[in-house]
Amino acid sequence: MITTVLAFLLTLGVLIVVHEWGHYRMAVACDVKVLRFSIGFGTVLWRRVHGPDRTEFVVSALPLGGYVRMLDEREEAVPSHELSRAFNSKPLWQRTAVVAAGPVANLLLAVVLYAASHWIGVEEPKAVLSASAPGSLAERAGLGAGDWVRAIERPDGTSHELRSMSELRWEVTQALLAGDDLKLKFSDAAGHSPRTAVLLLSRLKAREVDAALLKQVGLGPPYSEPVMGDVKPDSPALAAGLKKGDRVLSVDAVSVPDAAWLRERIRQAGREQQSTPMQWLVEREGRQLALTVVPRKVPEGSGTVGRIDAFIGKPPELVLVRHGPLEGLVEGSSRTWEISVLTVQMLGKILIGEASIKNLSGPLTIADYAGQSAQQGLAYYIGFLALVSVSLGVLNLLPLPMLDGGHLMYYLFEALTGRPVPDEWLARLQRGGVAVLLLMM
Repeated sequence: MITTVLAFLLTLGVLIVVHEWGHYRMAVACDVKVLRFSIGFGTVLWRRVHGPDRTEFVVSALPLGGYVRMLDEREEAVPSHELSRAFNSKPLWQRTAVVAAGPVANLLLAVVLYAASHWIGVEEPKAVLSASAPGSLAERAGLGAGDWVRAIERPDGTSHELRSMSELRWEVTQALLAGDDLKLKFSDAAGHSPRTAVLLLSRLKAREVDAALLKQVGLGPPYSEPVMGDVKPDSPALAAGLKKGDRVLSVDAVSVPDAAWLRERIRQAGREQQSTPMQWLVEREGRQLALTVVPRKVPEGSGTVGRIDAFIGKPPELVLVRHGPLEGLVEGSSRTWEISVLTVQMLGKILIGEASIKNLSGPLTIADYAGQSAQQGLAYYIGFLALVSVSLGVLNLLPLPMLDGGHLMYYLFEALTGRPVPDEWLARLQRGGVAVLLLMM
């Protein structure tokens, strides 16, 4: 819990500081007088006055945003000798630059963070597949346990070499949301017998990417050998005579392709009216043994599933995914662009009803994922930070009043008509923008 809270506060702190620092630095560059730089809203907890303009730098009690307050005739009277430094007196291009600098700072931060994550490197499961779910797209495409997906080919004809399972899932997610099919180039686990298959993802008409949809695709967890791990005391596994290191060859005369298949078979056994004994054939120290395993039933949702209280499956094969300095920057830029485009596409689909509102996440979800990624390691947390930074940058560019994108739309109107948006319209748009933001939150 403490890790989650600290990771959440660090995430918000870094992203807000960078966003507001973008506005602040551009304002200073355009010779706009900055009165206050605030992290958070409400009661001021810490204050410092700095610089020739006596700018207030403050930290406030509610850390869900920030602001940069500049000298502006629309907010208060400005002394005649400082009129040239008021924000509203600046040329249109300078006002535009100051407003755009915040979201741009977030996007640039994302590039650097993604690059840093690639430079540090992470150990990730190799893109070797487990058994495809029955009736899934992967099964219909001929993909099965032990197949190693080496590369993908996108609809535009471009190919991309895959280094890990997470890269494969990312490509599948993008194709699902775009409604595109995806060609996979794969081989056996040893790299022999190269083949191709097409996942017909366009048939699913995805509105949101969740566990149920991925099950229809059929790409489960990474391949894991069906070998027994630790067996708990007083468990069905121990009662059946299973031991750590046993390799499960078959269940009820059906060959076991991998650990994921075996775990699902055990779960299914507990869904029946009574737990049915399962006939297992295992290999132990070069000998084959026939064992009878009776899973216990445990409640799950509105039904029950089977459990044998033992760890099943060897850890998947891991690969170190790491990039050099230049390659890391290129990958960071590419990932930032891809996620920016994906975010805009998803918001568009939500607006026209082609995607679920569940794809939007709020502060609680961000806090949860911040805690999880922090526990997985520095590179994972940096990658998560980059993802949220992209989202913040893109969302702030939306043409909604109260957001930076709304102000940019005002300036576009001014550029096209030669006059600013009338005050009465500004007031109406601000009220509408507040309502939309509250609905989104």
